[in-house]
Amino acid sequence: MSLSYSYRHLYYFWVVAKEGGLTRAAAKLGLSVQTVSTQVRELEQVLGAALLKPAGRGLALTDAGQAALEIAEQIFQIGETLPERVRDAATTPAVRLVVGISDGLPKLVVQRLLQPIIDTPHLRLLCHEDEFDDLLGDLALHRLDVVLADRPAPPNPNLRVYSHGLGSSPMAWFASRQWADAAARDFPASLADVPLLLPTAHAAVRPRLDQWLERHGVRGRIAGEFEDSALLATFGAAGMGAFPAAALMSDKLVERDGLVRVGDCDDVDEAFFAIGTDKKIAHPLVRRLLPTSGRADA
Repeated sequence: MSLSYSYRHLYYFWVVAKEGGLTRAAAKLGLSVQTVSTQVRELEQVLGAALLKPAGRGLALTDAGQAALEIAEQIFQIGETLPERVRDAATTPAVRLVVGISDGLPKLVVQRLLQPIIDTPHLRLLCHEDEFDDLLGDLALHRLDVVLADRPAPPNPNLRVYSHGLGSSPMAWFASRQWADAAARDFPASLADVPLLLPTAHAAVRPRLDQWLERHGVRGRIAGEFEDSALLATFGAAGMGAFPAAALMSDKLVERDGLVRVGDCDDVDEAFFAIGTDKKIAHPLVRRLLPTSGRADA
C-alpha cells in the first residue's frame, strides 16, 4: 500500500486534536509550533479537506477532522499494543487467543464453552467482557479472535462477521433450600408464591422466559433483575428467590452453591454462538470450540 502522507502527519494531527491547540501539542511533542502546523497542513492538503478550525483561543475539529480523529484513535490504540505483542512473541511460545465475552452470555457457561481449549500447551487466554455491539466492532477491527455470545450477529453490510452455533441448553429453575419446597410443590404454578430473580432484558433469553411465565399463568413478584448471571446465581444461593439458569450448569449450581433444581423450563432453550470474521473458522483454537452436535449436555 502506498500512501502520500506518513503516519507522522497523522500522529501530529492526533496530538493537536487531543490537546486542543498547536501550542500545547508542540510542547507535548517537543517541537516548534511551525513544525507541527506544517505537518498538519500537509495532511489536510493530501486529504483534500480542512481538519481543524479556529475556536476561541484554540482549535476545534471540522466534520472531516472528527472522522479523521476516529480513524487515528483506532490506529494508535492498536499501535500501543505492538511492544507487548512483540515481546510476548519473542519470549514465550504462547498460543494466544483473545476472546470477547458478551455481557448477555451467562458467565457460568463461559468456562464450559472454552473447556475444549483449556488444556492447550502454552495457552495464553485473554478474555474481555463488553456490550455485544461494541465487541462486534472490536472483532471487525481484528482486536479479538472470536466473540462468545447468546445470540448471532445481526445482518450488517458494514460488519463482515459470521456466527457459528456452539449448541444450546434447556433452561431450568433453581432455588435455595429456603424456597425450594414452596417452588417445587406445584411447579410451575408455585413460582407465583416465591420471589423471582431474572436476567435483565439485555439477555436474549429474557423475552422467552417472560413468555413462558405468561403461558403458565405465573405472575410472581420479581425481586431482582441482574445483568450478570453469576451475580444472579449468587443472590439466588443467598436466598433472595428462585431463578432460571442453563440446565447444563445444574451440577455446579447444586454441588457448589447448594441450590435445588425445582423444575424444568420446558420449550425454552438458551443458545450459544461463536462469532468470527471468517465464514469458515481459520483460527485452530476457535475451530476446537465448535461442537460435534448442536445441543449442550444438560
